[in-house]
Amino acid sequence: MSSVFSEIPGGINAPAGFLSGSLYCGIKATNLDRPDVAMIRSVQPAVAAGTFTTNRVKAAPVRVSAAHLRAADVRVIVANAGNANACTGVPGIENAKRMARAAAQALGLKDRQVLVCSTGRIGVQLPIEKIETTITSLSHSLVSDGSAAAADAIMTSDTVRKEVAVEVQLSSGPVHIGGIAKGAGMIDPNMATMLCFLTTDALIEKAELQHALSVSVEHSFNRITVDGDMSTNDTVLILANGVAANPALRSGTDDFERFQRALDHVTLALAKMIVDDGEGVTKFVEVHVNGAASFSDARRACEAIAKSTLVKCAWFGGDPNWGRIMDALGYSGIKMREELVDIYYDGVLAVKGGLASETPAEMLRKLVAEERFRVTVDLNLGAAEYNVFTTDLSTEYVELNMGE
Repeated sequence: MSSVFSEIPGGINAPAGFLSGSLYCGIKATNLDRPDVAMIRSVQPAVAAGTFTTNRVKAAPVRVSAAHLRAADVRVIVANAGNANACTGVPGIENAKRMARAAAQALGLKDRQVLVCSTGRIGVQLPIEKIETTITSLSHSLVSDGSAAAADAIMTSDTVRKEVAVEVQLSSGPVHIGGIAKGAGMIDPNMATMLCFLTTDALIEKAELQHALSVSVEHSFNRITVDGDMSTNDTVLILANGVAANPALRSGTDDFERFQRALDHVTLALAKMIVDDGEGVTKFVEVHVNGAASFSDARRACEAIAKSTLVKCAWFGGDPNWGRIMDALGYSGIKMREELVDIYYDGVLAVKGGLASETPAEMLRKLVAEERFRVTVDLNLGAAEYNVFTTDLSTEYVELNMGE
């Protein structure tokens, strides 16, 4: 635990001045006992920042929220589960706008002060009339302790809610950062089928907030993969309302660095929760590549290993098949020399100079049989390094994704 910040309860409601909640709408017929519309509101004016999927196929709410994000004052995030509102054409764009309009009208705001998100099945139009009615009701029933309810409402194939909050000590006193997230399948670097909503009562300008968020996302959500599929709806949003009344955070200052560290902790904690809750996951694996000739090579090598179907299936079977790791390195397109590569499982040498080490195979199998382990690859060509958090690939994952 850092002396600069500490974890606290409250999720997205831990920062002062935020209300949240959720209601059941019935967007998906099989969701009979789970709320499926969530809302987060800053009572005070707030600035917002966000990052979105890099998939060229972008869901309607991604397009609408990216446009609304340019507003100087953003107060509300509203999200639904059970329907992605992706690949829905012009009607989908209009329905995303109607979601924002319903919240804005209920709260006396402008449409552009509302950000919208959706998650669920692709290619199906939203039951917008039902959603509008639910949003109107929800706008008037938000509470100061609704984080858990909101986290539950955005779940799809998730099995557990994901929320975290921290208090960070600045020179002027404490500020708070809270977050909730969802995601279990379609998880891949450069955002995934995940939604993450963050709040803070810190005073910070919009440009500085965007910078802090982009850095944080690069070191958390862009370093996770479950199945290598990049979604159409990936979104991370943060609202900052300045209620803590600290001097405005500026890049390059000690206070900004403390805020950045705390934000990084929140996003990384949520990212790891997503990997832990991956569809059919039985293993949580950190892949670390060092000794690369360049940062780009380190990243490509890491992602090739972390996304390899063969590697992930071997892990599911408890097989430390390092030959598949070597294979992934070879096709990743990086600069490498086979005879220089060393590979470790939890610090135990499996490969030395591209050849099998003297470590007994049974020892390596015991390490890979664990629920959590680390794979380290040393390319011995330079000083660049990178890491990715990934999983195995199980038969349950296949069964979950065979269709409804």
